[in-house]
Amino acid sequence: MKLPVIKHLTQFIEDNDQDYLIETIEVLEALTEVPSLKDEELDVIGELISNMYGALEVHKMMQSGTEKKEALNAFMQRVLGSIDQ
Repeated sequence: MKLPVIKHLTQFIEDNDQDYLIETIEVLEALTEVPSLKDEELDVIGELISNMYGALEVHKMMQSGTEKKEALNAFMQRVLGSIDQ
């Protein structure tokens, strides 16, 4: 996951609507079922999906009243904490 990408996607949600990301995730998940995709291509799609889910989580925190910067930092701390375990 990349914080600048999540930050950009979070701004996209603010400017537009989270439904765009949700529908894009559905399309990308459907693409992962294509049998001819190479591992590298699946990795890229997986990274995109992860960043989009991250942006949705940050947006959800913001809707609960958390400031954007704080929500981004809290999310990344959760991610890094889960990696360390």
